[in-house]
Amino acid sequence: MKKSSIITLEQAKKLAEYSSPFYVYDEEAIIKNAKQVFDAFSWNKGFREYFAVKANPIPDIVKVLVDLGCGCDCSSDTELTIASCLDAPIMFSSNVTPAHEYVHAKKLGAIINLDDISHISFLKDCAGIPETICCRYNSGGNFEVGPNCMGTPGEAKYGMTREQIFKAFRILKAEGVKNFGLHAFLASNTLTNDYYPKLAKELFTLAVELKEQLDVNIAFVNLSGGIGVPYLPDEEPNDIYVISQGVREQYESILTPAGMEPAIYTELGRYMLAPYGQLVTKVLHLKHIYRDYVGCDACAANLMRPAMYGAYHHIIVLGKENIEPNHIYDVTGSLCENNDKFAINRHLPEIEIGDFLVICDAGAHGSSMGYHYNGKLHCAEYLKCADGTFRLIKRPEIPADYFSTFRINPETGEEYNW
Repeated sequence: MKKSSIITLEQAKKLAEYSSPFYVYDEEAIIKNAKQVFDAFSWNKGFREYFAVKANPIPDIVKVLVDLGCGCDCSSDTELTIASCLDAPIMFSSNVTPAHEYVHAKKLGAIINLDDISHISFLKDCAGIPETICCRYNSGGNFEVGPNCMGTPGEAKYGMTREQIFKAFRILKAEGVKNFGLHAFLASNTLTNDYYPKLAKELFTLAVELKEQLDVNIAFVNLSGGIGVPYLPDEEPNDIYVISQGVREQYESILTPAGMEPAIYTELGRYMLAPYGQLVTKVLHLKHIYRDYVGCDACAANLMRPAMYGAYHHIIVLGKENIEPNHIYDVTGSLCENNDKFAINRHLPEIEIGDFLVICDAGAHGSSMGYHYNGKLHCAEYLKCADGTFRLIKRPEIPADYFSTFRINPETGEEYNW
């Protein structure tokens, strides 16, 4: 899959006059992709995509999806606030949840997705049990779908065992729950059309057993996220229509004969945004020792995936897209950590100081995973609007932002006057 830049060299130079590095997102492409998701699952009358806010919590980005009909999958108090400000339907899928977050979620009318059976009594005591609730299932063991970011369910901290799910539904029914949801997230960033259908088969079968044994109403089944994107140029992308058709076949063979018509929910993050956001960075230095290094003004604090798990992100040298990549570089940032590298032994065109690099597929789990190590500040972010203009949706941080929570004197509590 050929990678292309959202932004031209001249556009990058102009935006960099204000601040560099920066993120840029393609509104038109985001909308097109989201509409395809809705179209693919239109066979299910209750379908809803709950965008995983953790993938990219910038309100302007989330609003684009909410305006198309998406809800928000939230996992923290802050994400709940973002969704609430946008008047979005909310799925609250958290773990190790503090009481005040359950209270907030229930007040907003969010569908609460319980991660553990022990949280039933915890939720009852702090916020009360709602009439609609969801439980997260962990099948344990292995779930063979090829390489993915999460590993195997048996090693994951999320969800309840099969025995616990049945026990949880009994308890919740006795507490007055009328509508139940079933959820599982068993793999992450899968690049196969088989993941959702295989997951659907397991969840649909469990849903029928729960209904028949406990006489409960399964109102929805949440297939969660996990659909991946092709970070490598030679990888084939998933086909959302093939995926949806596979889910439909399982639905009609398992749920329909049982007289069940639950809504299908998804909570995609990476699939909704990753290919449509890019990190643009300027080359500051070139270093030639045992390897050839390209030093950029962006670093792992802006995009940590390569440093965190060696994730591949394709790199485009703006203005040199058609030049042969006959040089080998490590592309690095300025952090005091040797894993601060966007690429290792990467074939690229010859790079000069002042060149602009575009780091692709950074629209999800890029900016949202940013941090402040070495006192690095979060960068500016832009939305390339459907009309081709660029709109600033997040200004770059300044030192006053960084220092705003620091205090000079622990005894007096006097704040710094920055």
